[in-house]
Amino acid sequence: MYRQKKLQVLLAGAAIGFCLSWLLFLYLFGAMQERQAALLEKHKKTIDELKVQLDIWQEEYKELNKKNLHKLTVQEIEIDIINYKKYGIDDAQSIFSAKEQIKKDLSVLYAKDLETVYSHKELIRQTIENKTLKINKRSYSLHVKEWYFYTTVHIQLELDLEGG
Repeated sequence: MYRQKKLQVLLAGAAIGFCLSWLLFLYLFGAMQERQAALLEKHKKTIDELKVQLDIWQEEYKELNKKNLHKLTVQEIEIDIINYKKYGIDDAQSIFSAKEQIKKDLSVLYAKDLETVYSHKELIRQTIENKTLKINKRSYSLHVKEWYFYTTVHIQLELDLEGG
């Protein structure tokens, strides 16, 4: 009988300890979740405020662009190679890397005003046409087919096989 009483006290103590530790866990977990929810709410408010500010800035930027149309700057350069299939170049990676090489050479045009870029178009043409591209162990020269100048400079190029 004595041993059963000791066992009963031990089991009762374990049960009470389990209940108390479970309640402590629930309290701490709830407090942590409450802090996380408050932090998420704070971040959501910050994001909403930043979105409003961004909209205001974008609207102001559009207005300034309308007012200063003659002083626009180059913001993007797009290169299009139109006859690469003629030479059996089928992999997009080669064409992409060729376009990126050309964009790298023309990167000095970024943030320049449009009038300056347009006035130097022959220099840009020479820069492009003097470039030799190696694609799939073959050398190609480039010729400017068409180009458009605005905030995005769009250039269409043709490949010519060198020595061919």
